[in-house]
Formats: sequence, C-alpha cells, structure tokens
Amino acid sequence: MSQENNTPDFVGRSGIRSAREQSIKWLLFGCAALSVAVTTAIVATLLFDAIDFFLEVSPMAFFFGTTWSPTIDQAFGVVPLVAGTLFVTVLSACIAIPVGVASATYLSEYASRKTRSIIKPALEILAGIPTVVYGYFALVYLTPALEWLGLPLSTFNALSASIMIGIMIIPMVSSLSEDAMSAVPDSLRQAGYGMGATKLEVSTGVVIPAAASGIFSSFILALSRAIGETMIVVVAAGMRPRLVPSPFESLEVMTAAMVQLVTTDIAGGSTAYRAMFAIGITLFAITFAMNLASTFVASRYREEYQ
Repeated sequence: MSQENNTPDFVGRSGIRSAREQSIKWLLFGCAALSVAVTTAIVATLLFDAIDFFLEVSPMAFFFGTTWSPTIDQAFGVVPLVAGTLFVTVLSACIAIPVGVASATYLSEYASRKTRSIIKPALEILAGIPTVVYGYFALVYLTPALEWLGLPLSTFNALSASIMIGIMIIPMVSSLSEDAMSAVPDSLRQAGYGMGATKLEVSTGVVIPAAASGIFSSFILALSRAIGETMIVVVAAGMRPRLVPSPFESLEVMTAAMVQLVTTDIAGGSTAYRAMFAIGITLFAITFAMNLASTFVASRYREEYQ
C-alpha cells in the first residue's frame, strides 16, 4: 500500500505571497514618489520662470524695491507685497492663536467625552468652508458690522480679511494643539494635583508646557496656511500695495498680486507675466522656511514619555 504525500506546498504559496507583498510595496512607493515628483515639478516650474525674470529684473530691485506697479511703471519691488502678507498674517495670528489654544485646552482638560465628540467636529467644520465664502462674508457682513461699531474702514480693508483668515485657521491650531495636549501622560497631571494645584494651574503650568513643541508646530503650520491664503484677501482686502499697511485700508498681499497678474491683459512670456513666478518662488521659500522651523522646534523640544 503506497503512502501519499499530503504535505502542503508551503514553498509555492510563500512565493505567491512574497510576490504580492512586493507588488504592494512598489505600489505604495509609487504613490509616495508621485507626490514628491509633483512637488519637484511645481518648484522647478516656478524656479525656471523666476530665473528668466531675474535675468531681466535685478534681484536687488525685486527683493528690496519699495514700489510694486508691474503693468504701469514696470516697477517690481516685492517689499510692499511681503509687508502686506506679513501684516495680515500677524493680525490673523492674534485671533487664531489665543482662541485656538483656549479651545484646545477646554477640549483636552475640561470637556467631557460626549461634549468633545460634538464640539471638535463642529469646530473642524470651519476648515471645510470654501475660502471664497469667508471672503464674501467679510466683505458683505463683517465690514459693515465693524463700521457700525465706529471703525473707519474702507470697503476693502485688511482688518476684515485678517479676522476671517484667523477664524479659518482656528481649527488647525485647536486640533493639533489638542492632540499634543492629549498625548501628555496623566501621571503628570496627577503629580500636579498631588501638589495641590488646581485644574487651571495644571492646565497652564503642566500640560501646556509639556505639549509646547506640538502647540508651536500648530502655530507655524497655521501661519503657513494664512500666508498662502488667496480668495479671502482677494475678495475682502483689495489690491493696493502699501509699504506701510493699515488695518483700516486696503492692501495687496503676494497671492492677490499673483491673481491680478494672471487675470490682467498681459502678454504671456513678458516680464510682468514672469513676475508671477518670482512671487511664487518667494512665497514658497517663506512657507518652506516656516515648515523647517516647525520641524526643528518639534524635534528639538519634543518630550518623550515612557
């Protein structure tokens, strides 16, 4: 009587499984490489056209010039645009940072689980509203309301745009800050309570310092988002470059200047057209530097708990 070999073919099956795992690995690698390739292509496009622009306009005149009038006077000083961009960003930060951190503190330390499950998604809805809606709301409703309070605002002004940008980036600050606070071990909180500290003292003296790296990173990412905002400032802030911005008057930021250049009757390939790419690469350099600063702070001051 012959004996049949019923041993399963593990070698064959493992080969098929290995091939499948390798195919998944390369598929995932392709997705990651695609995102890097798209980013590289965008930067290269901006850089090549910006180089052509700087062959016609001196970099000193661009980066240190105080007059921006590309279509009339052929003046390409980017300083008024940078000043307007930073001015709007600082104003929006004055709104988003304290409100966002306070919201994160409440959600992390005070709110019950049920309350958190309601408030946090409702807060994050703000991030999903189209930015053109924010700009329209600022122009049609917020500016008249501020004028009713007695502020001498022009129709297009930096204050209304900054308030709406600040409201728009509150979810980014609050969500990331709340995640950083929630990652703080409860043992630190209990140690604070054991020393006789109140909940407010534990929140401000223990939790927030322990989550400082994550909170600061949320600030940088939110401000990077504010710097790159387009539609709110185009609709509500106006397009008048100012070397010394005022919150009550119109101004022009870098993104609005790019929109103006691409929508006016300028010839493709002209100096004014290429100025759009010079602004774009400058804006990219600013946001990239801020993201690097965020990464450095997060890695330098990150608290590791066992």
